[in-house]
Amino acid sequence: MRIKQVSVEGLFGIFNHVIPLNMDDRITIVHGPNGFGKTAMLKMLNGLFNSQYSVFRNIPFTKFIVLFDDFNKIEVIKAIDASTKSKQQRELIKIELERKDSSKETHLLKEIGKSSDADWYINDLLRANNIQDLVPGLERIGSRNWIYQPTGEPFISIEEILERFEDILPTKIQQLIRRSKEPEWLAKIKNSVHIRLIESQRLLNVNIDIPNRSSRTYTSSQYSMLPTVSAYSEELATLIQIKLAEYATTSQSLDRTFPVRVLQQGSAHELTDKQLLNRLEELEKTRSRLIEVGLLDKGENANFQIHPQDVDEKTKNVLSVYVDDVEKKLSVFNEIASKIELLREIINNKFAYSYKQMDFSKERGFIFKTLNTSSLNPETLSPTDLSSGEQHELVLLYELLFKVQPSSLVLIDEPELSLHVGWQTQFLKDLQEITKLADLDILMATHSPDIIQDRWDLTVELKGSDK
Repeated sequence: MRIKQVSVEGLFGIFNHVIPLNMDDRITIVHGPNGFGKTAMLKMLNGLFNSQYSVFRNIPFTKFIVLFDDFNKIEVIKAIDASTKSKQQRELIKIELERKDSSKETHLLKEIGKSSDADWYINDLLRANNIQDLVPGLERIGSRNWIYQPTGEPFISIEEILERFEDILPTKIQQLIRRSKEPEWLAKIKNSVHIRLIESQRLLNVNIDIPNRSSRTYTSSQYSMLPTVSAYSEELATLIQIKLAEYATTSQSLDRTFPVRVLQQGSAHELTDKQLLNRLEELEKTRSRLIEVGLLDKGENANFQIHPQDVDEKTKNVLSVYVDDVEKKLSVFNEIASKIELLREIINNKFAYSYKQMDFSKERGFIFKTLNTSSLNPETLSPTDLSSGEQHELVLLYELLFKVQPSSLVLIDEPELSLHVGWQTQFLKDLQEITKLADLDILMATHSPDIIQDRWDLTVELKGSDK
């Protein structure tokens, strides 16, 4: 199931916007003046599908609507509670599913912490005055005010904090929050539609060192703010090591049964000598490619010099089993190798202007070296030595390739940040390659005509209200 259209009514009490998504090209670009709600709409879409409902309490709107390609639709509706007797009016927010057969389902959002089973825990948190220790990067700035330093988000209630940061809270409170939180129909839709928001502030990452997440007490020393490029470099090294472990396991299993399978193979008459040699040649190309991107060591590049006259019937039988095995072993790297190659190609094309080159290793993840022709020994750089623009580009591309599952809708806010014009003009072409490889839909908000280039057919303009 894919999202076909997103719209909002009464945004900030002013705007009504409709954003139809480009289903065939898979990239939709939203543009418009500051303050018209581009970022707000991305956050609302992300909030709906990732259960970050505080965004609907914080942003003024009347109705937020998501239409799917099967013609079902979801509406998030904000209204005043008519039963409220106090002078301070209370808002009600409900999520409503309207199916194409006109049947409906409704879910009223509850304020976290208002249900009796969670009251005791929330009160305990308040008494302990340690909510900022539970959420890395959260800073108290008043008796009932906090700010999240990585993004600058303000929070005026503990309920908002618990809702926004549910996933990193202790297991006990996660269970309380999720208990009867969402109806089955809503959970089912969310499981079939995957949304990831790449925010404009993307250069800092929370590094958490908490050995026991079920603990109810933490100290600020257990977390730190880590540059995102460093976090992703370490993450990529881990991903490579996982694939290497899978490769080793597959190799051991196949090698252990190789002699038996050779004997069981019998004759390989259906495989011609030329076909066999071609497959061996392709394997060598694949192996060299994997060495080039840091997935295999050079010692594993066994170079076969086999000539047709060297292949008799017995040799052919052995080699046919061998070729099948090596193809299975190397296929472990297919997906990660394609992603690393594309990331490397795009980054090196762009970083060449500043004489830098990117490589990869299983120990360190990203490796950067200077391309100084006057020096025989290029200097190795840390990812944090990159400029802010280079870091923005690397983080954005890494997120698209490695952090998003296939068939997701990715929301990108201001991709042009810190990028010079040359990179902006190339961005859309790079994005099109990535969407094909990673199987993604893109909805992005930008102010940059250099990003758009001549593809105005992909754009939706947010306009002011008709007076």
